Amino acid sequence: MTKVFSKALNKTIEVDRIIGKIKGSLPGPTIIYTAGIHGNEPSGIFALYDVLNEIEEKNISIKGSVYAISGNLSALETGTRYIKQDLNRMWTSERMKLLTTGNINKNGEETIQQLNIFNVINEILTTEEGPFYFMDLHTTSSETTPFLTVNDSIINRKFTEQFPVPLILGIEEYLDGPLLSYINELGYVAFGFEGGQHDSLSSIENHKAFVYQSLVYTESLSKEDIDFQHYYDALAKTSVDTRNIYEIYYHYRIKEDESFKMKPGFLNFQKINKGQELANSDGEVILAKKEGRILMPQYQSQGDDGYFSIRKIPSIFLKLSKYFRKLRVDKLLPIMPGIKWNSDKHDSLIVNRKIAWLFAKQFFHLLGYRSKKIDKTHLIIKNREAFSKTEDYKGVLWAES
Repeated sequence: MTKVFSKALNKTIEVDRIIGKIKGSLPGPTIIYTAGIHGNEPSGIFALYDVLNEIEEKNISIKGSVYAISGNLSALETGTRYIKQDLNRMWTSERMKLLTTGNINKNGEETIQQLNIFNVINEILTTEEGPFYFMDLHTTSSETTPFLTVNDSIINRKFTEQFPVPLILGIEEYLDGPLLSYINELGYVAFGFEGGQHDSLSSIENHKAFVYQSLVYTESLSKEDIDFQHYYDALAKTSVDTRNIYEIYYHYRIKEDESFKMKPGFLNFQKINKGQELANSDGEVILAKKEGRILMPQYQSQGDDGYFSIRKIPSIFLKLSKYFRKLRVDKLLPIMPGIKWNSDKHDSLIVNRKIAWLFAKQFFHLLGYRSKKIDKTHLIIKNREAFSKTEDYKGVLWAES
């Protein structure tokens, strides 16, 4: 067992890899929550611990199965983001191939944690029935209203639009190896919930509200069995942007040995102007490149994410993207100069930006593709819709609405 401390509650609890699980008496979905993948983010651990205990104590009826999995136990015990490596940057496709074939070097604290989490998830996927839902609970180092980070597939977007908090699309384009990107490439609904600042009491309450809502939306729990309106209102009142959807357009990545310091006082979703001073790097001032809003400014000592810049996505763009993806317009792309399939599976493309300069990133986003730079002139763009197990979610209310 691992001791986890909450500054917000001034309380310590003991948890194992599986914080708790509930097997319902009736068939239904399988919901997998993860929390504490960063050890300085205990809020989700405490929320899941409370919710699962409340469900059992009140004998609330559950359909299907619910699992709550703890993340980096070693880092949670020390209250640090990680020990040697960021556990939420280790789930790359290359690394997962090594892990699944048993060819990975099993030394290192975070590798041990990753193997353990992977084995638990794999066992759940093997022994349980779908549809499967994965939700990763997080907090931020700056003050924030709650929001969702969503890999841009239609099933992800459609499910998460039920929550009364802002959605952030496209984070997978800027991060290498988060757990949820790996799960998304398995085809399941998977997304992150940011509940608030690391050590804020409201973060735990926001996480609890989110967990109860998600159990209702997955049809695991009936809204009549809980005070659903209370939990819905608790999240809805945290933001005036409850139905807005944003995309990330810039990520400041901190280099190794770089001395980075965010200018104090920035809040998530705060508006920024072009040329505004945001941070200092090795004594040089960092200015905003465009007008937008700031997301997750770093006010902690570990991690290489300095900050993200986001902008609101027009509703017409979101409607067009659903329409074009349904028609599979992307099948026409390889006939264009400078664009070709990257594999026989037709799930990714290689784009020569010198030749296909006419196509902006936003055009590929419209069709469900997110890009990774492989050299100065070429991008690999992956199709999020190609992986989605859309058929698994047919018949559930949110997918049919």
